[in-house]
Amino acid sequence: MSTAVVPSPLASLREVRVGSNNEPKIAAVRSALLAYAPEVRVEGVGVVSGVAEQPVGLDEIIRGASNRARAAVESQGCELAVGIEDGLIELPERADGSPSSVSEFKVRHVNIGCAAVTDGKRLSFGFSSAFAYPTACSRRAAAQRTPIGGLFDRLWQRRRGEPSALPSARGIGNVGRLTLGVLPRCEYERHAVLCALVAFLHPDLYDDLSDGEGS
Repeated sequence: MSTAVVPSPLASLREVRVGSNNEPKIAAVRSALLAYAPEVRVEGVGVVSGVAEQPVGLDEIIRGASNRARAAVESQGCELAVGIEDGLIELPERADGSPSSVSEFKVRHVNIGCAAVTDGKRLSFGFSSAFAYPTACSRRAAAQRTPIGGLFDRLWQRRRGEPSALPSARGIGNVGRLTLGVLPRCEYERHAVLCALVAFLHPDLYDDLSDGEGS
């Protein structure tokens, strides 16, 4: 576990809530915060995201994450709350309408995760890296708003013959499966949480940060 290189403004943090009962999301937040607040207690709480079960588009992904964070901090009265939402974003075409270099390979959507962090007054965001699902999954998920996790679970079982007792979203994750275990979901989401924490680690540099709905 890496540690902060300078004293952290979050060192006194004790109670943090995650707007989800999904264990990989909770583990991602816990892992990110322990580097800055070694005595922090991180727990999940069931909340409503307020967006489609399969978010599509950056706006919907961000709203889902922020709704989760706000609901958690309002219901629990904690010092800090985190919301995490994954979804699909469509890759752009060129200005003349022709396919981009990525979409020429038939990749139209990539998955990206967003983390929102709030203390009830300030709100900041961070994002994960992006990866492409097999187009057989992403095309249907984007068009029909069918949760891509279930689509990929079924595809994986058909192609790899590896049935799972739990949905992958509650374990290693689909990104974990696709990277052969090198990048499990909790680590994938941890990057987004770390990036969202930047504004709280340097409040003097982000003194104009505020949550319009929470303030």
